[in-house]
Amino acid sequence: MRWVYLSLGWMFVALGLVGVFLPLLPTTPFLLLAVACFTRSSPRLEAWLMEHPRFGPPLKDWRRNGAISRRAKIAAVSLMTVSYAVFIVGTSPPLWRGALVLAIMVGSSIFIVTRPDSG
Repeated sequence: MRWVYLSLGWMFVALGLVGVFLPLLPTTPFLLLAVACFTRSSPRLEAWLMEHPRFGPPLKDWRRNGAISRRAKIAAVSLMTVSYAVFIVGTSPPLWRGALVLAIMVGSSIFIVTRPDSG
C-alpha cells in the first residue's frame, strides 16, 4: 500500500501544480490530499510539502485548525461564482442540471466560508 499512497501523493502534487497555473483548478485541496498520502507513505515528502515556503502555511493552517485564509475564501467563492455563470451562459443546461451544480457550489461555498480564518 505504501507505493499506492506514494503514487497517489505525486499525482495530487502534479494536479496541485497544474492548479497554480489554471485558475479554475484548485491547488490547496490537491496538496492536502498529497500530504495525506505522503503521511501514509513517506514522512520525508510529507515534511517537504509541510515546510514548503509557498504551500506549507495553508497546509499547516488546515492541519492545525481546519482554517482557510480570508483571501483564499474570497478567491474560492469568487471563482465558483464565475465558473457557475460561465457554466449557465455557456452550456444552457437543463433546469435540473443547473440546480444540481448550483447546490453543489453553494454547499461547497458554505463549507469554505464557515471554516475558521487562518492567522
